[in-house]
Amino acid sequence: MPPSASLRMLVFGAGAIGSYIGGSLAARSQRVVFIERPAVAEHIRRNGLRLQPAGQAAPICLPPTAFEIVTSPQEALALAPFDLALSALKSYDTPAILPSLQILGDTFDALLCLSNGVDNEPLLAEAVGAGKIIAATVTSAIGRRAAGEVVVERLRGVGLAAGHPLSKRLAAVMNDAGLNAHLYARPSDMKWSKLLTNLLANATAAILDLTPAEIFAHPGLFRLEMAQLREALAVMRAQGIGVVDLPRTPVRLLAWATRLPSALARPLLGRAVGHGRGSKMPSFHIDLHSGRGQSEVAYLNGAVARYGERYRIPTPINRWLTDTLLSLTEGKLPLDTFAQKPEKVLKTCCEACGVGI
Repeated sequence: MPPSASLRMLVFGAGAIGSYIGGSLAARSQRVVFIERPAVAEHIRRNGLRLQPAGQAAPICLPPTAFEIVTSPQEALALAPFDLALSALKSYDTPAILPSLQILGDTFDALLCLSNGVDNEPLLAEAVGAGKIIAATVTSAIGRRAAGEVVVERLRGVGLAAGHPLSKRLAAVMNDAGLNAHLYARPSDMKWSKLLTNLLANATAAILDLTPAEIFAHPGLFRLEMAQLREALAVMRAQGIGVVDLPRTPVRLLAWATRLPSALARPLLGRAVGHGRGSKMPSFHIDLHSGRGQSEVAYLNGAVARYGERYRIPTPINRWLTDTLLSLTEGKLPLDTFAQKPEKVLKTCCEACGVGI
């Protein structure tokens, strides 16, 4: 790779996405510095990073000498400057890095935000300035087996907002690392289109303790899924936001399917969900049963409800899903309130929302 293509990157957190992106770039001799909690940092310093690419028998094993890892912004300052920083945290963890960004903001030219949801970029912009933000999203399915050990369950790609001086260069570097990066002229189209995919069989799976395949196999639950997506699409239209396909993710097909009769849409989307997720439980379910007492539902279904209120678009289904899952997460409702009880969910949701499903 020519020297002009090299980048120096600071990665906030060595979680699944941070380790995948940062490790993939470090494997191509990019200069990567992770900032992590002391216990995780010590484990990775001892063991390095291990990336298991999709469909590849041999993992990519990176020794600790292939990258650097620090435990505080003060340590990171000693390694500055950086071309860009990367945040791929859960949306509820984004506020925790704001103090570090205030310390480090002058040490990098861009901040790449790969977090799900549509409200992280404005929050980060308050800390470092809107001109530094590159909105982004990951459609590849990444699993974390242990600290510093991730597996690419399905390679799809990375979406990057075009327009920043570093965007094209970053896309080239990512593609050299096999990350399948694509540039998007309208960041809001990209982020809201990813939000649509994140809604699918996510909140319902957590509330019901059912797999996405089981959700789609139930006619009433499928109609509930389509109702929440139609609300989100109406909110997007009210803002002038379009639906775009993401790397190897046909989001426009998903949006089109919401207009079809259920008898046609359910087998079509059921196959897609089964192929994409199988029996794997989605992120909301994992968060609910992790014991952390936090959920990204407020940043996904909750965002649909908030923007719906702002633009006077009714979003009762997304509001009910948000409020119900938060009540389960915060212990206000027992976890078994709706577990394995689809008819109870449908009845309670319809009564609360004043709609028929």
